[in-house]
Amino acid sequence: MLMFDYRPFKFIASSFVLSLCTSSHVAASPYDHGNITAEDLATEKVYSPYVGRAYPDQVLFGDSHFHTNLSFDAGLIGTSLTAHEGYRFARGEKVISNTGQPVQLVRPLDFLVITDHAEFIGLAPMIQTSDPLLLSDSWGKRIYDLFNSGQEGRMQAFAEIIEIGSVTMVNPFSSDKAARGIWQDFVEIADSYNEPGRFTAMTGFEWTSTPKGDNLHRVVILADAADKTSQTMPYSTFDSQDPEDLWKYLANYEKETGGRAMAIPHNGNLSNGLMFNGKTFKGKKITRDYAERRARWEPLFEMTQIKGDEEAHPSLSMEDEFADFESWDVANLSGTAPKEDWMLQYEYARPALKLGLKLGKELGVNPYKFGMIGASDTHTALATTREENYFGKYQQTEPSPDRHNKEVIPADDPALRIMTSQEQAGSLMAVWARDNTRRDIFDSMQRKEVYATTGTRIRVRVFAGWDFEADEVSRHDFVAEGYKRGVPMGGDLSKAPKDKAPSFMVRALRDPDGANLDRVQIIKGWLDKKGETQERIYDVAVSDGRKIGEDGRSKTPVGTTVDVEKATYTNTIGDAILAAHWTDPDFDPKESAFYYVRVLEIPTPRWTTYDAAFYNIKRPDIVPATVQDRAYTSPIWYTP
Repeated sequence: MLMFDYRPFKFIASSFVLSLCTSSHVAASPYDHGNITAEDLATEKVYSPYVGRAYPDQVLFGDSHFHTNLSFDAGLIGTSLTAHEGYRFARGEKVISNTGQPVQLVRPLDFLVITDHAEFIGLAPMIQTSDPLLLSDSWGKRIYDLFNSGQEGRMQAFAEIIEIGSVTMVNPFSSDKAARGIWQDFVEIADSYNEPGRFTAMTGFEWTSTPKGDNLHRVVILADAADKTSQTMPYSTFDSQDPEDLWKYLANYEKETGGRAMAIPHNGNLSNGLMFNGKTFKGKKITRDYAERRARWEPLFEMTQIKGDEEAHPSLSMEDEFADFESWDVANLSGTAPKEDWMLQYEYARPALKLGLKLGKELGVNPYKFGMIGASDTHTALATTREENYFGKYQQTEPSPDRHNKEVIPADDPALRIMTSQEQAGSLMAVWARDNTRRDIFDSMQRKEVYATTGTRIRVRVFAGWDFEADEVSRHDFVAEGYKRGVPMGGDLSKAPKDKAPSFMVRALRDPDGANLDRVQIIKGWLDKKGETQERIYDVAVSDGRKIGEDGRSKTPVGTTVDVEKATYTNTIGDAILAAHWTDPDFDPKESAFYYVRVLEIPTPRWTTYDAAFYNIKRPDIVPATVQDRAYTSPIWYTP
């Protein structure tokens, strides 16, 4: 184990910062596309070392879970912004929010997937425009009349829609003609904002299965242009609540159109033990066939977003002092059933990855071999994920002096309520890709060369191999050698050479507009000789000259510079870049394992602290005053 002084990396950090600041405006590259192999890196001997470079050489930041006025639970309660404003905002333009406030990103996003709910898609604008197709439907006309009858009528109509969408699950519309027209317009809008090499606009939707109030939601991403996406319709829970039926829809989409699709589960923390419990939706034991299909159609897990962080839980990872981060762990999505202790192990990423190792040995296929991403799940059409620029999940929670004190998940039992102050500012997906195009981004997502951040734009890269030397992480050819002799995040190691343990090269760079870094950790999970899963955390690089002990941990906190009253901080602690070479000291070649990297920033003010300073109000005491934003890479797996 080795911790490096950051100073040798100042030049590298400067280069990284420059590329980060310009990543949204890159030109399309001439690279050939396809699977990356060692042979791809071999070219005719020429002077320029960059001719024919075939590996992903840029990181792209984007949001893959995003709602506009087309979603019934956004448009019907105040969101007026459309897909047009959503794309324009993501591309860096200033827009006027749903409450009339100007808002802009610190830097543009590189890509955006708009994923409005499949259920009742476009109902709000149809009501607002008195759409003839809506008025010709008996149920549609009744809902229209209720919404136009005053506040009491609107509340009654909305309650009925929620009941249909989460309990009765029967589509009340007699025809899907109106929804087809809305979908056709939507996919064409996505194409109009898609600009390969500069900004990627992708098409998607959300499938919102919520049996008995338990969250089984999936975001669906379609990689294609309107010539293919217009041939389908969003698959809704009116069609089925069973994820296996959703996978059949995805398979049929690919077969019929020649396109590509995937589903991404999210908010396992609100599933009350259903998301990763080792059983099918119908309660049957998982088979190899099920495992193969789940791994095929769900290669990623959205494990951090507005509705809580889902990496780990403190009651399951008691040796992890950073596990209790932005937790929502009291009830299911509807706030109707309390959380029981046994449920937690089936809701969070780390225990799910561990369970996947066990199921993989039993079935021959690991159903929970997923990469890790973040997203906002905003319902305002505004992808704001920075603490000082947080514009809420809904129109009612856009910036105001009292927005923190509303219910985001109402419940009859006060102990099961979630208040808006508990919303996380949001999260992002980072993608290592060769070009900013639909194809390249989707390719990266499928091979899991992606990672999650809690809203910041930390840049992190990791490679694992069998013969990396300690000094390689500081060399200029770190990336080329990483691909040539190892695997990146999302990759697989196998057949360990005799007397060899996997070694890892990690580099992490702070967000150029954000906070310095506290530490870099490698989290390992493995299946021991007794068939039981284990986990361990290793600090592999820490800032400010702190020491890493014999146990692989640095117990000295980084400290804080946060002035809570003023909602300010300084980068006088922490490091701008951290790098490490680490070899697993406890490796057993007979035991399957996974490794992922967690990068933590120094403490900064939480969005509620910014609100308190801006509006001169009391800070809510049910949430901390500060956060340590972080990044989580997709794992690297070892299989004997």
